[in-house]
Amino acid sequence: MLNIKKSKLKSGTRLMVVPMQSTEAVTVIVLFRAGSRYETKDINGIAHFLEHMFFKGGERYPDPQAVAVAIDGIGGIFNAFTGNEFVGYWVKVAKEHIERAFDVLSDMLLNSKLDAAAMDRERGVILEEYKMIHDDPKRLIDYEFEQLMFGDHPLGWSTIGLPQVVRSLKRDDFIRYKDQLYTAANMVVAVAGNTTLGQVRKLTYQYLAYPRSSRKNQPIPYRRAHPNLPVRVVNRKTKQAHLNIGVPTFGAQHRDRYIAQVLATVLGGGMSSRLFMSVREKHGLAYYVYAFTDFYDEIGYLGAKAGVDKERIDLAIRTILSEFKRLTQENVPAGELKKAKELIIGRTVLSTEDSDDVALRFGMQELLYDKTETIAQYRRKIRAVTANQIKRLAKEIFWANKLKLAVIGPYGHQQRFKNLLKL
Repeated sequence: MLNIKKSKLKSGTRLMVVPMQSTEAVTVIVLFRAGSRYETKDINGIAHFLEHMFFKGGERYPDPQAVAVAIDGIGGIFNAFTGNEFVGYWVKVAKEHIERAFDVLSDMLLNSKLDAAAMDRERGVILEEYKMIHDDPKRLIDYEFEQLMFGDHPLGWSTIGLPQVVRSLKRDDFIRYKDQLYTAANMVVAVAGNTTLGQVRKLTYQYLAYPRSSRKNQPIPYRRAHPNLPVRVVNRKTKQAHLNIGVPTFGAQHRDRYIAQVLATVLGGGMSSRLFMSVREKHGLAYYVYAFTDFYDEIGYLGAKAGVDKERIDLAIRTILSEFKRLTQENVPAGELKKAKELIIGRTVLSTEDSDDVALRFGMQELLYDKTETIAQYRRKIRAVTANQIKRLAKEIFWANKLKLAVIGPYGHQQRFKNLLKL
């Protein structure tokens, strides 16, 4: 059983530590309530760009090579990520090198030079990343789907930002964004592995001495976009069509989120799920197909994603929608329901073997919701989901006028797809 230990420094920085004596490794993640949801249009992409800039050097490790050698030289790994509602910087090392992890992270975050020349060079890197995503329809479809789902709101904007904005960002923009959002009250130091709360407290005091603060960052509230367009088509000469189809749901702390997770698993989790068996095995329409959920603070969505035969995309969409409708009409059989729950629980348990997943899971909960949910609590809530609850939720969310469909493929018109959105 994982024993979650918490502490709070006088500065307002929260610590979340999960000792794991079964491993010789330790993962240190510094998380902030920042991310692309805290952007305005004129700086869209700055959260992701700033993440890149922190790796360009500080005082003790003055350039990218010095940063990389500091971790490579002890056999560690490190990276960062930018989401809509949080950003994170992490290092994973052998337990005897935990102080090096704190040292490198602190120099990156507290002493970053944000050098203008390095910034100009990094623009090119980010613009190439933008091109890479736009050349990969399997990745691009997720961006297109969220833009369709959330419209002209930061949740609907690209995390990377538009090229013209990336080119226009100035050093002062980065400093303002960093000073406003990277504060002690908006950070969690999450550590999992072969360590103790005492050791982490000592190292955090020593290396991550942020000034005291108490104000929590508040993201721009979400309001549904108008007009409420149902279909988004990106016309590309692809050999395979890619689609995301789904419906809006609710926020991350809604009482029905566990039901939604089980529903999505019944629908398209694993190789024995309904979508896999119908779309792939029965009709041979796709190589990959699965269902997904995603939750933000006050809004979320549930849907299905697939790469399909471009000549038979209509049949693929109708098949997926028939599985949506089926969930509204009949209860999931007991055996199928049990299988879905055990799949969720089993994969969750397996993830607890990795200090990376453990630190991120509990650190993110503490950062966003000011609380953590143990694996035992999560397991109980998943097992408590009933077939009647799944049917009730399906009836509430699966309405034709709520459906959103994003498509990438050699198609010039949206009307043919609008005509398919029936339940």
